[in-house]
Amino acid sequence: MHRVNYCNRYHILSMLQLDDHTYTHLSARPEGADFYYIYPFGLRFEEVTVANLLTVNLDGTVIDGYEEQYNKTGYVIHGSIYQARSDINAIFHIHTPATVAVSAMKEGLLPISQWALHFYNRVSYHNYNSLALDQLQHGVDLIQDLQKNYVMFLRNHGVITSGRTIHEAMFYTYHLEQACKTQCLFHGNYQSLVLPSTAVCQQAVQDLLSFEQNLGFRDWQAWLKVLNKHDLQL
Repeated sequence: MHRVNYCNRYHILSMLQLDDHTYTHLSARPEGADFYYIYPFGLRFEEVTVANLLTVNLDGTVIDGYEEQYNKTGYVIHGSIYQARSDINAIFHIHTPATVAVSAMKEGLLPISQWALHFYNRVSYHNYNSLALDQLQHGVDLIQDLQKNYVMFLRNHGVITSGRTIHEAMFYTYHLEQACKTQCLFHGNYQSLVLPSTAVCQQAVQDLLSFEQNLGFRDWQAWLKVLNKHDLQL
């Protein structure tokens, strides 16, 4: 079921048009496992199936699948985070026009919508440093900047969203995209924005993230119903 859910989220992101041709990647691991699943480099999201998933050790060794299909940046990003954060079992790396735009803003993500308030004081930022190809350099820097958060903007690049479960990571990804699209509509005229008070922001993020016990699961079930209507083959 875990491998099926992994494929499902690729298809959900494709359906929501949050993919970027073949240039982004997602991963997931069973809780406590020393390996993770990632898709073969070169496929579009809608092409991912259980049969073509790669299984990769936390040291970057492909243990099931073809090594030449493995994206090295996948190991630097996903492998590094899994090694450092035992609480994380799913990682999304995406770059959409909205998330890239906000990543390049000095102010970062502003608390101007309820979508954005899911992330109040819970977002990290990582400065752009070309492609993530060097684990000793890029991997360590990623972990240091992520700290204890589950969401991090990669300046001028995109975002990393993660979670304790696949559906939690999907929850953050959806709300972050909506928050970024909303912020982009203001075209930089931030002086005229009405922002909630700090106290309201703090209360809102607490309420929004504790509103349901299994964060993101209700939404995940709703996405699966849509996929089932399309009868997608995994």
